[in-house]
Amino acid sequence: MITSYHDSPLGLMRSRSAGEARADIPEIVVVQGMAVAGYLLPGVRALGEWTRAHLLELPGLAGSGEPPHELSIPEYGQAVAAWLTATRTRPVLLAGHSSGTQVAAEAAPGHPLVAGLMLASPTVDPAVRPLPRLALRFVQEGRLEPPGMTRSHLPEWRRAGIRRLAHLVRASLRNDIEASLRRLTVPLLVLRGADDLLSTPQWARRLVATAPEGRYAELPGAHGFPFLDPHAWSKPAQQFARTL
Repeated sequence: MITSYHDSPLGLMRSRSAGEARADIPEIVVVQGMAVAGYLLPGVRALGEWTRAHLLELPGLAGSGEPPHELSIPEYGQAVAAWLTATRTRPVLLAGHSSGTQVAAEAAPGHPLVAGLMLASPTVDPAVRPLPRLALRFVQEGRLEPPGMTRSHLPEWRRAGIRRLAHLVRASLRNDIEASLRRLTVPLLVLRGADDLLSTPQWARRLVATAPEGRYAELPGAHGFPFLDPHAWSKPAQQFARTL
C-alpha cells in the first residue's frame, strides 16, 4: 500500500493505493463507508491484483484532515470530484461502499474522468427509513457481520466523534441517491450482499434501471460483504471495468 495526501479546498484527503496501472483497464477509486475506511483495505488489495486501486478517505474522516465545516453529501462529492481532477489523468471506475455510494453517485455525473460507477451495498433504501427503522436494521445487520469488522471500525468512529457521526447519518438520510443517478451518463454496476438488511433487491434493481446502462449482482454476505470476502467484488468489478 502506498499512502498519499491531497490538500483540497474542503480538507486534506488521504488515499491508499495498491497494484499497478495497466493500459487495457481503468484504475478503480473506492470511496470509504460511514466514517470508516480500514475495513475496505483487504478488498482494495484484492482489486489491486488486476489494476491500480485507490481507497479514498473523505475530509474529517479516517486518516484525512479536518474540513472547513461539516460537509453535506454533495460537498463530499465535490471533494471526490476535485481529487479526481487533481490526481488522475486517465478515466477511472469510481466506486463506493455503503454511504460512500451516495458520495460517489454525487461525484460521477458529468465528470470527464469517470468512465463507470460501481455501488456496493448502496444506501439509503426507502424501505429502511426513517431513522428509528434504520437504527433497528443497523443493529440487526451488525449481528450478521463478522465480529472483527465492528472492532476494526472503533478507532475511526472514535476519531469522527458522536456529533460528526450523527451529522453523517442525517446527511445520508437527506440525500437522494436516485436523483444523483438520474444525472448519470456512464454505465453503472450495483453489488448487494444477499443477506443485506439495509437494502432490498427491489430497490437495488431500481437503482440499476435509472442508469443508461446498468448491471446488478448479488454476492454472499451481508452489508459488509467486502470484509467477509475481500475478493468477492473483484471478479464482477473486473468484468465491468473491461467493458468501459
